[in-house]
Amino acid sequence: MLKNNTRIAGDAEIIDEAILSRRSVRAFLPDMVDDDTIRDILAVAARAPSGTNMQPWKVYVTKGETKQRITDAILNSGIRAEKADWDEYRYYPTQFFEPYLTRRRANGFGLYGALGIGRREVDKMRAQHDRNFVFFDAPVGMIFTIDRRLNQGSWIDYGMFLQNIMVAARGRGLHTCPQAAFAPYHRQIRPVLNIPDEEIVVCGMALGHEDISKPENTFRTDRVPLEEWVTFSE
Repeated sequence: MLKNNTRIAGDAEIIDEAILSRRSVRAFLPDMVDDDTIRDILAVAARAPSGTNMQPWKVYVTKGETKQRITDAILNSGIRAEKADWDEYRYYPTQFFEPYLTRRRANGFGLYGALGIGRREVDKMRAQHDRNFVFFDAPVGMIFTIDRRLNQGSWIDYGMFLQNIMVAARGRGLHTCPQAAFAPYHRQIRPVLNIPDEEIVVCGMALGHEDISKPENTFRTDRVPLEEWVTFSE
């Protein structure tokens, strides 16, 4: 029993470390990730639960020329991020309110502060946001879609699948950045990847090795104390 408890405690430590070390990395090294590793990550992630085992996820893995074609299609579209039309689904509320407004602002100010970008340096902020569309220089860029006929429950399932990818990547010494920024550019992405009309672009994700020399990767978000959002009842 003691040996079993020790093993469980060791497993918990490994899993917790993978979860706690997961964060949105915004600068990657060019070092390639081999296809077998990507397949292993996705196969593990697909063990995520889904209602009646529908498994609503579909993934387009891109590298090299194809990834560059996505980048070019978006950056050459002339559509600024603040003007992009979220016509498939809305990620954020139309009007932010507390406490979410304060958290959002703290996140933005923290990231731009790490990069030395001032609050009025709009052009620099836009340039940093555009780095989403080069997948922050990661060697692997993934685009995720869902059948538009599915309902909100399947989107919950999809979130668990995405989280599994990010945790499985950490278990292999890799980092990720989930990127909703791709969603309003589905018209630019569809022809590159031959995505059928019945699929909604959910998000993108960068995958690779972190470039620890970049200042944006020194930024760490905080979390609200447990006591502020958990209620225990007996």
